[in-house]
Amino acid sequence: MGRRKYGNLSFSDTVYSDREVAGSCKFGDLNEFEESEKEDGGESDNDDIGDDFKILDSFDRNRDPSNCRKEKIDGIEDEMRHPLVKEICKLIDMRSLWTLRLEGDLRRLLKSLTPLQVCAVLRSQSDERVSLMFFHWADRQWRYRHVQVVYYEMLRILSKTKLCQGAKRVLRLMSRRRIELQSQAFGYVMVSFSRAGHMRKALQVLTLMQRAGVGLDLSICNTAVYVLVKGNKLEKALRFLERMKVVGITPDVVSYNSLIKGYCDAHRVEDALDLIAQMPHKGCPPDKVSYCTVMGFLCKENRVDEIRELIDEKMRNDNLHLDQVMYESLVHMLSKHGHADEALSFLREGESRGFTIDKIEYSTVINSFCKEGRMDSVKELLNEMIAKGCVPDVVTYTSVVNGFCCLGEVGEAKKLLQQMNKYGCKPNTVSYTAFLNGLCRDGKSSEAREMMNMSEDGWWKPNAVTYSVLMHGFRREGKLPEACDIVAEMIGKGFFPTPVEINQLIQALCREGRTVEAKKFLEECARKGCAVNAVNFTTLIHGFCSKNDVGSALSVLDDMYLINKHPDVVTYTTIINALGKNGRIEEAIEMTKKMIHKGLVPTQVTYRTVIHRFCHHGRVDDLVKLLEKMLSRKDCKTVYNQVIEKLCGFGNPDEAYKLLDKVLRTASRIDAKTCHALIESFLKKGNPLFSFKVACRMFKRNLIPDLKLCETVKEKLMLDGKTDEADKLMMLFVEHGIVLPKHHQQQLT
Repeated sequence: MGRRKYGNLSFSDTVYSDREVAGSCKFGDLNEFEESEKEDGGESDNDDIGDDFKILDSFDRNRDPSNCRKEKIDGIEDEMRHPLVKEICKLIDMRSLWTLRLEGDLRRLLKSLTPLQVCAVLRSQSDERVSLMFFHWADRQWRYRHVQVVYYEMLRILSKTKLCQGAKRVLRLMSRRRIELQSQAFGYVMVSFSRAGHMRKALQVLTLMQRAGVGLDLSICNTAVYVLVKGNKLEKALRFLERMKVVGITPDVVSYNSLIKGYCDAHRVEDALDLIAQMPHKGCPPDKVSYCTVMGFLCKENRVDEIRELIDEKMRNDNLHLDQVMYESLVHMLSKHGHADEALSFLREGESRGFTIDKIEYSTVINSFCKEGRMDSVKELLNEMIAKGCVPDVVTYTSVVNGFCCLGEVGEAKKLLQQMNKYGCKPNTVSYTAFLNGLCRDGKSSEAREMMNMSEDGWWKPNAVTYSVLMHGFRREGKLPEACDIVAEMIGKGFFPTPVEINQLIQALCREGRTVEAKKFLEECARKGCAVNAVNFTTLIHGFCSKNDVGSALSVLDDMYLINKHPDVVTYTTIINALGKNGRIEEAIEMTKKMIHKGLVPTQVTYRTVIHRFCHHGRVDDLVKLLEKMLSRKDCKTVYNQVIEKLCGFGNPDEAYKLLDKVLRTASRIDAKTCHALIESFLKKGNPLFSFKVACRMFKRNLIPDLKLCETVKEKLMLDGKTDEADKLMMLFVEHGIVLPKHHQQQLT
């Protein structure tokens, strides 16, 4: 009863059934988080995020904070390969084509899943939102109930995203269902809130945890330190650590490593090194992770010479020596940041010390050389690998193929691709995709398409990246119908283009004036279940507006509402500009009011657009009324300066003069520039008397006009017989302490 149709992603509905047990513990305080906040929103830097950390005072000193049980989930990776899990994932991927029969199939298969297999389904989704949708859909099915391990896996997945509201709802559901709450669950929610930029709310989770009767432990305290560090609140994180020690929770090396990472991210490597030096005195000597964090920063900042100094001096003081893991980490870090020679040096040093350096490290260095275009060094290193009995694998050869393609040497790449079999290594999908990318960059997209079509008979199959490569290749060559065909084939194979890729193709179609085709393409993508967004629709609207087809643009805007894609401020600005350009001012006014009513904040571009169009049509009174509404949403100090300057540009200084009071309220340098533009506009109109009036009003606000400009005004006044005004203008300069040229002084005397 009351079940909604699942065919249109109805499992995204998170309304809970009557089976929920309300009030299982006093955890309703989770409602302190406002539901209306966007999940990807942020907080200002001035937000108070708990200066005193009073929550730590509630710590039970008789309880061992480091010996708290955690929910460990093992075996999920193995279950992800289970046929039943794969079948359910396949059904979920087909959600855009769902029927009642397919929904019944999924419901039937759900009841056969073990808890670990449910976790595997959740982890298998590429989009965490889909995982959350499936989680809630499954929870509402008859005679099925998630067990504890599923809740913790769902929270773990959400902790890697900004979906903090979703994590909060899962936590609330656990409380209602009487699922045992451990500090680990709250830690996941904290991390999710911090990723979304809600640092204050992330720390409020500690208070909620206390109210739920869950005690503090070292793990949750480390999470709090991590949250503070990610929020760039390093001093608060230090104070939190000190308070931990006061209440009896001893920070461990994980606590300090979070701070070290924070210092490095803030480019305060000296503070990071000072903290490492202090750690032994705090009873917690640094470990290899501490030093690797600093080394990673030095690699990123091209301060490679300091790495050797750090190894020779600092690490030896702490009785730490490079082992195989650290050599491997150094090779990877140096290679990643483009220091191939230094990476190779550490690789050979590790070998000389007897450590096993395998093909992974060689491949990393080779990839770095390829990115630098040093293919001669690549060939030498390949030969060295083979001579040492370390046979390159498909990853290594693929890096070399990609290196040749990046240099435009597609022939060399093709030759290597053909020779890989001789070396006992079959090219895979990634190898061929790299080669096809090289062909497309070389303007040979048609040849790449033929090669991809032949793949169906071979041992490799194109993936989403392969199709994207071809789509971009045809788009760059201006072969837009072929690019659209690739997208259609891509969707037919179960791969979906990203919103960015869809947008690039829509942009290209609109640029060639093929807006109708662009609209059909967007509608087809939306119908097939692609993740289209507001930007895609805005691009299409801009395309119609560029052709002055405002009716079609408004039709697309209506379509956005129908499929629940909310227009943003850029969408409205584009429509307002088109309406104003076509003289449809009344409609532009209504569209602007609608944008403000929906809570959207006008940007500088919005202000400039409205000002330009209304001034062009001389609708100054309407413009002023509209600007007052816009300024109530977002202040813009120079808005009336822009209006006056724009009116002057359109040769309407009389209307601009009426608004001068709004500019002279602040009397800044920007206002002086605006007044000069108004003076020049009156001079062009042959009305030096009003130029004189503007200059006088500037003097009253202690703004000194440009002397040379006022000399021109004086000359024009003299020609019009207004000598008193001309003399008064010069006297105003004298009264304000400005020394006039001698010929002006003589005239005044």
